[in-house]
Amino acid sequence: MPASSTGRPGSGLLPIKPPRLGPGDQIGIISPAGPVERVELETPIEILESYGYGVQVAPHVYERHKYLAGDDEVRLKDLHAMFRAPEIKAIFCTRGGYGCLRLLDKIHYKLIKENPKIFLGYSDITALLAAFHVRTGLITFHGPLVRELGVKKKTNWDGLLESLSTGVPQQMSLKGTAALIPGKASGPLMGGNMSLVCHLVGTPYMPSLEGCILFLEETGEAPYRLDRMLTHLRLSGQLDRLSGLIAGQFEKCGQNPAIDELLMDMFSHVHYPVVTGFPIGHGSKNMTLPVGLTAELDTDRMTLSIPEPWVR
Repeated sequence: MPASSTGRPGSGLLPIKPPRLGPGDQIGIISPAGPVERVELETPIEILESYGYGVQVAPHVYERHKYLAGDDEVRLKDLHAMFRAPEIKAIFCTRGGYGCLRLLDKIHYKLIKENPKIFLGYSDITALLAAFHVRTGLITFHGPLVRELGVKKKTNWDGLLESLSTGVPQQMSLKGTAALIPGKASGPLMGGNMSLVCHLVGTPYMPSLEGCILFLEETGEAPYRLDRMLTHLRLSGQLDRLSGLIAGQFEKCGQNPAIDELLMDMFSHVHYPVVTGFPIGHGSKNMTLPVGLTAELDTDRMTLSIPEPWVR
């Protein structure tokens, strides 16, 4: 798919905002990565319905094929069917795990571009968030997974659903974070799970990071593996022309001071702001970020602002 002549960072295409989520709209649930048990979704579906939305569970959501939620064909079939169905206004993913990379070269991107919808997930879903934006310009959403929607994590969804339904611009407080390198930055938000971002490098589905605010999160990786991934991104030139960097939560990856020390080792020479400890990722708090929308990072005011509506 040819890029537009705008030269816009990220996808190179004009951004496509999905229509907003309205009262009574239908939300489609898919499992494009790892398998999920039926019992894991019972409470989350009830909670989504309590918000006033209809919920349609894709036919193959509960399938299992080794470490995947069904083989590639059925996971792809559910994905395409949800974008094709006119009554579905948003598509939420059940869990991460592994499997999305296997789908990237088989996806019908023209179908997605012609039927833009809210698409939400994180972790392994990072691959789909990036690929959809690169190949179509669709603004996608790095945020909670369906199986995590319970009473204890309901607050992650309150603000998210408000943003997806009202379209009100957002200003997020950086209280509780740390500015390793202070400053101000503006640019499209790009990123997600660090290992997935690394695996996209060298493929047609890796967004251009030039002028972007890159956000990264990870879970269950030893410090030397984080070092390896950051070094790979540095050596491949991905960190050279960023506008800013936001480090999210690094759950079960070692102590936070050690993570910050690694980040300073990698980024001490850069001239853009670096913030650590932002509440995105596998921790208890997982704020949603719109992939592809321009944000403003300001460590003087300790805010991350997204001045335009997320949806249309």
